[in-house]
Amino acid sequence: MSKPAKTAFAEREFEFTDVDFACVRELLESLAGIAVSENKRDMIYARLAGRLRAIGLRRVSDYCDRLRGGQDVRELEHFRNAMTTNLTGFFREPYHFDFLREQARGWAQAMRPQGRHLRIWSAGCSTGEEAYSIAIALREAIPDIDDWDVRILASDLNSEVLARARRGAYPREAIAGLDPSRVRRWFRRGVGRNDGWVRVVPELARMIDFEAFSLNGVWPSMVQMDAIFCRNVTIYFDADTTERLLRRFERILRPDGLLFVGHSETLKGLSDGFHLLGQTIYQRGRK
Repeated sequence: MSKPAKTAFAEREFEFTDVDFACVRELLESLAGIAVSENKRDMIYARLAGRLRAIGLRRVSDYCDRLRGGQDVRELEHFRNAMTTNLTGFFREPYHFDFLREQARGWAQAMRPQGRHLRIWSAGCSTGEEAYSIAIALREAIPDIDDWDVRILASDLNSEVLARARRGAYPREAIAGLDPSRVRRWFRRGVGRNDGWVRVVPELARMIDFEAFSLNGVWPSMVQMDAIFCRNVTIYFDADTTERLLRRFERILRPDGLLFVGHSETLKGLSDGFHLLGQTIYQRGRK
């Protein structure tokens, strides 16, 4: 008699049942406002596995028991950070920054001197490359930007990536794909023990406010935004959660304000408050 084939479940390093997955989804919803869909099971398992190895547990159920009580604040933060780590990079999806640069030139021509202020939000900023790319695009487009009132809000739920973003220091490989003239203008190379690293120039860092909060929780007080970058974030949300978030974005964006989403994301069927301008670039409609 042939042996029964092993299942994917049996091959896992750690026990991970349907009940465990439901528990993790519930914890993510309550701690981070993230509604995880069924097709993210393997991604969630892979991220949990790292934490279980780090603290010496063998079963996800034991880890859930540890988190449910809410007493282990440090591990709750590790859990939240592990679940919310995202890939990013300087000028990722570069057509967005080309569009922003052209839009900023238009704003510069249209705004009267006393009205020259801009507010842009990098929602889900991760380690900060997106926010610094926004700052570079604005400075390249508006020569007298230091005479403007410009603030970039960069938010993320993950405290570890925010700490890295605030430092503005990156391994040299992070800028390998950038034009050399852009690197010379906006980055400083490390020397000595910092060899192999670069840091963004101070005039970029001064434009950005890094804040920790959940997109699906309570937001700090905000003025109306001219543009919001929320890219490759809603891929982790279910349709209802994404729809609620879009309604909130619509309220905080000024009329004709811009919303940039990720290359695999769409607003189709989720919101009628925006119209498509270009490749994953939307504009809030006037009411």
